[in-house]
Amino acid sequence: MVLRLNIDQIELPTRDWICKVQIVEISRPRESIDKKCTFQNFILEDEEECQIKAVLYSDEIEQYADTLKLLHTYLISTAKVKVSPTSYGKPIHKLYWILDKETVIAEIKPSDAVEKPLPLPTKLNITTFDRIPHLLVDSAAEIDILAIVLRCGPQKNAGRSHHRCREITLCDNQKNQFLFTLWEDFGEIEGHEIASQMATAADLLIILGRSIGISTYHGLSLQTRYNSTVRVNPNYPQAVALMNWAKENKTALLSCPSDKTSTSSSIAPMRVNTAAQQLLSIADISSASSMGVLSVDAQMAILDEFQDFCVLECSGCKQKKRTKDRKDFDCPKCKRTTALVPRCSFQIDLLDNTGTTTASISAELGEKLLSMTAEDIFEITCTKRQSLSLNHVHEMLSDRLFNIQLRKSSWASSNTTHATLSILSYMEKQHAPHTTTDRTSKKIKPLEISEVEVTATTTAAGSSNAPPKFQPPTPAKKV
Repeated sequence: MVLRLNIDQIELPTRDWICKVQIVEISRPRESIDKKCTFQNFILEDEEECQIKAVLYSDEIEQYADTLKLLHTYLISTAKVKVSPTSYGKPIHKLYWILDKETVIAEIKPSDAVEKPLPLPTKLNITTFDRIPHLLVDSAAEIDILAIVLRCGPQKNAGRSHHRCREITLCDNQKNQFLFTLWEDFGEIEGHEIASQMATAADLLIILGRSIGISTYHGLSLQTRYNSTVRVNPNYPQAVALMNWAKENKTALLSCPSDKTSTSSSIAPMRVNTAAQQLLSIADISSASSMGVLSVDAQMAILDEFQDFCVLECSGCKQKKRTKDRKDFDCPKCKRTTALVPRCSFQIDLLDNTGTTTASISAELGEKLLSMTAEDIFEITCTKRQSLSLNHVHEMLSDRLFNIQLRKSSWASSNTTHATLSILSYMEKQHAPHTTTDRTSKKIKPLEISEVEVTATTTAAGSSNAPPKFQPPTPAKKV
């Protein structure tokens, strides 16, 4: 006897079952990482709005190409049921299905007298932009996003890694902006589709991104992952509502400033609306127990001129390495021979009238502050073993006040929990008032390459109400 079951009722040992589902997402056929086969992912949704991933492999992709269509409803019987792997992100269900030659798939037509197609889907597990900075970012973190496309850059090579990418600027209905990097074929196919439609469409585009990664490599940004899907103008009620809002606010959205905030990209910043975000002092930040994104008004200065200002990392997975030798190596995470590329990363001191603290700043955000590329920094500090000339940075930062967004994270060693601060964005507010108060230059030992995120520490700044002025240290030659 064949059992009529919903997705959650089907387990590994279940036999002779049939399930009514609608296809709510279809990816493009893609080559597996080991290049041994081609696969295509689907997301299926049942009558209870439970979702599961289904996969077609190789010959079956062509066999079902004319049968399996987006938003169509099917009765699927006895697909292979497998445990979902977690190596490429968090799965939408503990199990997944393989649709092969022995699977029975019958489409339910609108004219069917017995079974009726399922209504258009409404379930979306969207992560809003204001929540992203507060998420615990790890290598497996993946989210779904629904956003407006403001700008679309050209296809380009990412540094020396030769990876192709395209960067686009996304915005939500709170005018929060994020940089979204489409890697490799996502930039070539979905990115080209977005660019082409933007060139001719009268209205702003909406995209639905599934299984999207969060990256801290470019400050804080979004990027495609191996199993990501990107769909333009999806037919969901939430997307239609966002599209209508974008039409009404198009002029204001396209005039949103992006050149006044220093970010990881020349295209667009990560701008999270801070209207409802409390502005903290440095003393408050250091004593606060909560993790996440914090906002502070402070001066900035680079007082440790002995640091290396860059690290080497895998060009594929971005895993940091302690070596300064750029020879190719076998990356255990990428499972291939890959190159090491430099990434700008250094410490910067923050000061207000309550204290001082140290934070890390990295990637293109750091490059912009130093006015030099990671390649230039590596050449000077590692190849030539010379100190960077930072006089122009000291002059630029002198007597200036910035609104700074910081990410506070924690990590544990033995029985101690350490807090680290990383700069996500900064924007100049005004010139800080001059003062005769000079801060004694601190001399810090040279950092090991692994020490790019430092423990947040606070030093009392006295009772003066005006922010003390940083006194840049005398540059010392590295030996």
